[in-house]
Amino acid sequence: MARALLGQEASGLLMRLARIKSFSLSMPMVVAAQISPEAQAAIEELLDRGCRELRHAISGFVSWLQGAEGRTASAADAQARFTFLRLRFNAIVSQFDIFNDVLAQRGEHETGVWVAGLDDVAADALALPGGPFAPPPVVCYLDRGHGAAIRRVRTRLPGGDLNPVAVIRVPRERMIGSGIASSLVHEVGHQAAAMLDLVASLRQAMPSASPGGAAVASNWRFWDRWISEIVADLWSVARVGVGSTLGLLAVVSLPRPFVFRLDLEDPHPAPWLRVKLSCAMGAGLYPHPQWGRLAKVWAELYPLGDLPKEQRALIERLDAGVEEFVRFLLAHRPASLDGRSIKEALALAEMTPARLGRLFSSWGDAGALPNVRPCLAFAAIGQAKANGAVSARQEAALLSRLLTAWAYRGAAAHNRRKRSVAMPVLSSPTPPPRLAHFTAKEMTS
Repeated sequence: MARALLGQEASGLLMRLARIKSFSLSMPMVVAAQISPEAQAAIEELLDRGCRELRHAISGFVSWLQGAEGRTASAADAQARFTFLRLRFNAIVSQFDIFNDVLAQRGEHETGVWVAGLDDVAADALALPGGPFAPPPVVCYLDRGHGAAIRRVRTRLPGGDLNPVAVIRVPRERMIGSGIASSLVHEVGHQAAAMLDLVASLRQAMPSASPGGAAVASNWRFWDRWISEIVADLWSVARVGVGSTLGLLAVVSLPRPFVFRLDLEDPHPAPWLRVKLSCAMGAGLYPHPQWGRLAKVWAELYPLGDLPKEQRALIERLDAGVEEFVRFLLAHRPASLDGRSIKEALALAEMTPARLGRLFSSWGDAGALPNVRPCLAFAAIGQAKANGAVSARQEAALLSRLLTAWAYRGAAAHNRRKRSVAMPVLSSPTPPPRLAHFTAKEMTS
């Protein structure tokens, strides 16, 4: 009786396993909304391998049940073997659901294409000139809530398999505005930091004492606890400039008790200090008076005056140590950067506030969207926002067209690669498609 029941359950697992179809056969989406071929291949290979291995294991279990060893085994032993198979089946279904959530969204009108454009932003943000790693495939999706998150490549999925692609969740409520880049590139920063081993390297280099005495030395206890999130914020500022800090300010504009909450159990800095750190990192990477002005505005929005005396003293002490910490952070030379400091590796000449301002102004003169890197475009729009040179309506129109154009360009490039493999080249390849053009009047429509 027990063997017959377990045999039926095993057959049921095989039937349900057969219903897990390739995403390429089940996902309705326009071509521009598709994920990259590299990401698609990695996901399909992971699920296919898992299904094949489980199918083989279930068939082996059924054969064992019907063989001499299974017929003489106890019901408890047979149940233990079957339970392992069922857990593995549930793990594969969980992995399928993770990627199904990502890909199903690609079928939404407009949203699917915009999210594909975010894939290009993420890929650009992860690229490091002269970097020691090959960027992994990245796929993005939107979800409810205010926080973003990343499932990094080569971390464990349900069941223990290694994740083959970086999956980034960004808040739907931030679409569509330049603030989305702040959240997105922050999560990219977590992936980059892991591949460069930045967190461990920085923690090892942190001083155990400081010339300022015990009070200043204790600041490093907080920086050590928060370093992972600080590095991710640094990556975001380096890639999208003041747009990163403005986006962060919007995210952490919370009721006062939350803004000043200091908790060493939380890997995130207290929001009040986090914005101050972002401004200091911006000033260190791309010096300009705007960072000081922004920090002053933040302090006016959340004054320290009415805080309890001890809490205020601790926050003021940490605030006073921000510049020292940021100098340490930018000057650090991890082994993974081959002798370069973090600032030398991350700061880009084209990202200075003055150059970003001129870049955005040139778009209005030309009345067109330029064919620039995604992060640079987001940075220029964020700088224009800080300068008061773009309205929320213009910003949304710009970003909608940019994301759509990047998604189209990526799809066209993928198709050209497929054709070059499938058939001989009979003529010179066509140039990459130009991004969509529109007039300044259309920007406000």
